[in-house]
Amino acid sequence: MIAASLVVAGSVVTLAGEHKPNKDIVEIAASNSSFTTLVAAVKAAGLVETLQSSGPFTVFAPTDEAFAKLPAGTVENLLKPENREQLVAVLTYHVVPGKVLVKDVVGLKAAKTVQGQDVKVTVSDMGVMIDNARVVATDIKAENGVIHVIDSVILP
Repeated sequence: MIAASLVVAGSVVTLAGEHKPNKDIVEIAASNSSFTTLVAAVKAAGLVETLQSSGPFTVFAPTDEAFAKLPAGTVENLLKPENREQLVAVLTYHVVPGKVLVKDVVGLKAAKTVQGQDVKVTVSDMGVMIDNARVVATDIKAENGVIHVIDSVILP
């Protein structure tokens, strides 16, 4: 059993108490109240089945608070059916093929996303940054990959 906690905006978020690698990425995200916006977006984009497949995938998962940092109306606009392609592009920009653990991330300068573009990886005394997002929790293992929690939504 693996339990992970992180501090988001001063409050502790516990990531689904029990993280046995017998849950897929979507199940882990859906079992945590900090990822309701992400899960809704994955459903609206039609990516549930993909992120439940064997993968493996590395997901840089923004919390609800990360989505709340976007300009007012952005999330609602992205969730509209007519903006599905744009939503898919944003979400797949948060996914890297393969299982990249934090020990691997820190050795990278960039990583190619499922969306096709590279995310910039910066490691400093301040921690690990993926583009403009700080990694706040790492190595949440799923049966089909790994989740790293980020504090901002990254955009292609």
